[in-house]
Amino acid sequence: MRAALGVVLVGLAVAAVVTGDLGARLLLGGLGLLAAGRGAALLRAGSVPAGAAAVAGGVAAAAAAAVSAAATGWVLLLGVPLVLLAGAGIALARGGAARRAGTALLVWAVLVGGLVAATAASQGTGRAADVAAVVAALVTGLAAVPLLVAAAGLREVARRPAPPRPLGCAGCACSGGGCGA
Repeated sequence: MRAALGVVLVGLAVAAVVTGDLGARLLLGGLGLLAAGRGAALLRAGSVPAGAAAVAGGVAAAAAAAVSAAATGWVLLLGVPLVLLAGAGIALARGGAARRAGTALLVWAVLVGGLVAATAASQGTGRAADVAAVVAALVTGLAAVPLLVAAAGLREVARRPAPPRPLGCAGCACSGGGCGA
C-alpha cells in the first residue's frame, strides 16, 4: 500500500510540473481526494477530530480544483505556506530527529512563504500561484520518497526466511524470559 501511495504521489507531482495549469488542478484535486480518503480511514479508526478535518479539507480542495483554475491558484497560493508551517509545527512538537526535521521544514516554510509573497508583490498573484504549484509538486514528490523507501525496506524484511530454531527448542518460552531446556 505504501508503494502504491508513493507512486501516486510521484505521478501527481510529475503531472503538476509537466501539464501547466491543468497540472495544478490535478495536483490539488488528487491531494484533496487522498486527504479525504485518509480522513475517512481516521474516522473509522476512531480519531474523529483529525479525521473530520482531513475529510473536510480534502473535499474542499477537490471542490476548488474542480471549480476553476483561479480557485486552484488561490488555494495553492495560501495553502502551501500554511501547510508547510503546520507540518513544521507538528514535527517541532515531537522530539529527536523529528524535531530537527521540523526545524529544517520551518526554515524552508519561511523561505517559501517569502518567495511566494515576493513573487506576488513583484509579478502578480497569477505568477505567485504558479510558484506555489511548483513548490507543492516538489513537496508532494519529496513526500513520496520515505513511502517508497519504507516499502522497499519492508519488502526486503519479508523476503528473509524465518531463522531456524535451535535443536531442542519447542518455541515455548524463549521470548518469555528464557528456555528451560
